[in-house]
Amino acid sequence: MLRLSDKELLSLLDDTESDRTERKESFKGEVAKKARQAVCAFANDLPGHGEPGILFIGAKDDGNPSGLEISDALLLALADIRDDGNILPLPALTVEKRSLKGIDMAVVTVMPSDMPPVKYEGRIWIRTGPRRALVNEQEERILTERRRFRLLPYDLRPIVGAGLADIRRVFFEEEYLPRAFAPEILAENGRRYEERLAACRMIVAPDDPTPTLTGLLTLGRHPQHWLPGACIQFLRIDGVEWGDDVIDEQRIEGHLFHQITALDQKLASHNRVFVDILSAATESRRYSYPLSALQQLTRNAVMHRSYEGTHAPVMVYWFNDRIEVINAGGPYGRVTAANFGQPGFADYRNPAIAETLKIMGFVQRFGIGIQMAQKELRHNGNPPAHFTVDAQSVICHIHCASSPR
Repeated sequence: MLRLSDKELLSLLDDTESDRTERKESFKGEVAKKARQAVCAFANDLPGHGEPGILFIGAKDDGNPSGLEISDALLLALADIRDDGNILPLPALTVEKRSLKGIDMAVVTVMPSDMPPVKYEGRIWIRTGPRRALVNEQEERILTERRRFRLLPYDLRPIVGAGLADIRRVFFEEEYLPRAFAPEILAENGRRYEERLAACRMIVAPDDPTPTLTGLLTLGRHPQHWLPGACIQFLRIDGVEWGDDVIDEQRIEGHLFHQITALDQKLASHNRVFVDILSAATESRRYSYPLSALQQLTRNAVMHRSYEGTHAPVMVYWFNDRIEVINAGGPYGRVTAANFGQPGFADYRNPAIAETLKIMGFVQRFGIGIQMAQKELRHNGNPPAHFTVDAQSVICHIHCASSPR
């Protein structure tokens, strides 16, 4: 991430006409919302600068300091903009405390997105000159077309041979769009079907309606026709070894919404409940596994698996004493075998799929799924999940809670 010098920051701070700069005296209430709009606008980079936008917290409109205390809590709140899931795709940004004009300010540096248009709470914000505003149809087309010339992640690559006939239009228009865009944006209804698909990264572009990998997995009629390994293999094994009898088996195919909901049903149906009678009127109930933890860990596997160079499904193998969740693809980006699962270390092999899971309500936040699952396991009396990580795969081992005595 590019780090600007004090001289460069001061120049931007004083340039009240720059479309690369926004200033806020504080970061709370309605001001915090406008600051997030600014981050979204900088990520979209409509003017095409290819340079970062800078959000100054603790600065007045004229560039002079407001005297705001730059606390650790404020810096953490600003850093949370990236992973709270309200700006999609996830913005690339850094947050730091800098001394400018003899006083501390918080400086948020936002890089242009490789996958515009970027939305904040379902709305696309842009900056041109000192103006921050919602995008119009022509500006949205510019952002969408610009994406074609970037180096795209694998989940936005076109699936050659597939077409609009492979997309479930009713599901897209009645289920996905109302979750992806704010109601007043949809009410305008001035965009063609292909333009809306392209804005959601489901096809390459309005004039090239080839579905992307994300488009087929999210909206496809038969995704496995094009992506044979993009499914979930579930086994319930009556024993603790691989050679023991299989008492339930299902290969869960279809689009992502169906795969995840069908797997949730399997997980719930095999989960045993323990009942401890505390008194004549009181009993304590807990399960072999907290369902919320299983959901976090299995959805994490779907989100982060590799779809490139493999036909292996996500594998969920349920033994009598443990569950193993296996996904193809080792650590990605800044995540390594050494820091895997640790707080603060997250990266996204499939950012568009991650966005889709967030929009459909399967993911609440980014970057903390493993920590949330570990907390739920601990509260239920399960040992911590542990991971076997190599260059080709990640195996999550989840051990059963003991029955109460």
